[in-house]
Amino acid sequence: MNFASIRVITADVARLAGFYERATGVRAIWASEDFAEVRTSSATLAIGSVRTVALFAAGSAEPSANRSVIIEFEVGDVDSVHAELTGAEVVQEPTTMPWGNRSLLVRDPDGNLVNFFRRATLAAPSPARPAL
Repeated sequence: MNFASIRVITADVARLAGFYERATGVRAIWASEDFAEVRTSSATLAIGSVRTVALFAAGSAEPSANRSVIIEFEVGDVDSVHAELTGAEVVQEPTTMPWGNRSLLVRDPDGNLVNFFRRATLAAPSPARPAL
């Protein structure tokens, strides 16, 4: 099994895709006006319109309702991402965390929490694979 993507449901695919294009510097790949993907070398963020939810299970997902997931991007320069995202709702300014990572927390246009971080060292554990 391979992890494929995280899909965010939105009422405005173009607005959300534009935010993530600005944040990552990666152009979205559009399958239709209802679906786009921001693909990086390690993960894919899929963005689907509310109309796509009915294709799976009507009413099973709704836009702008997330308060439990943090979307994370490892970046080369947290401060340059911060400068690029003028106008975004900043939850936490660029901060060096106690474990050494530099981190910026913002909300995307739908209110989803997004962490842009840079590891303190290449040996620092991944959030998905903490050190034992």
